[in-house]
Amino acid sequence: MEPVAASPFSPSPSPRSSTTGGVLPSSDFETFLRMLTAQLRNQDPLNPLDSNDFAVQLATFSGVEQQVRTNDLLTTLSDRLGVMGLTDLAGWVGMEARTPGQGGFEGVPLALDIDLPHGTLSADLIVTDAGGAEVQRLALDPDADSLTWAGVRADGSPLPPGVYGFRTEARGLDGSLPSGGVGVWGSVREVRTGPDGAELVLSGQRVTTPAGITALRRP
Repeated sequence: MEPVAASPFSPSPSPRSSTTGGVLPSSDFETFLRMLTAQLRNQDPLNPLDSNDFAVQLATFSGVEQQVRTNDLLTTLSDRLGVMGLTDLAGWVGMEARTPGQGGFEGVPLALDIDLPHGTLSADLIVTDAGGAEVQRLALDPDADSLTWAGVRADGSPLPPGVYGFRTEARGLDGSLPSGGVGVWGSVREVRTGPDGAELVLSGQRVTTPAGITALRRP
């Protein structure tokens, strides 16, 4: 199965309620008119306010009201775009997604893509737990570009479920080489809205963003 490169996707921010941030000026328009009427009734007859002042007050209030209405329309549009983004990502549910360096383990072997640097003569796969502690070190075939990680210790006992990190240590004629990339495949279980936009829940409860997916393929 050939992986399909995931297209760039910039999800819109999570929807925000348009009711937060204060009461709409349009709801206080009648109050404004009552205050204006009271102002007219109680003005000094010997020193009445200039009619231009009333025009300025009305224009100012109208401008603020129109700005709030514009903000409401933009918020509504943003909410709709957010729903459209989730709808597009819903097609990823059930597919296999590749993420760099980390994967969720549920007791089922994980498929890994290995990218060792040129000139590698020997290499190890380093497996770390969620806290970054090394839990396993496995010798790699320098010519291999993929690997199935069983998630078992040397004695055959299984490692506990959770999120694990993967990296390589490569060596050449002159010593250590730069660490190669490791891509970890996992199933997309859920698409949801997070605090920073759309999120994908992968197998092993691994949570990432669409930007964290480097490839997709059908199982």
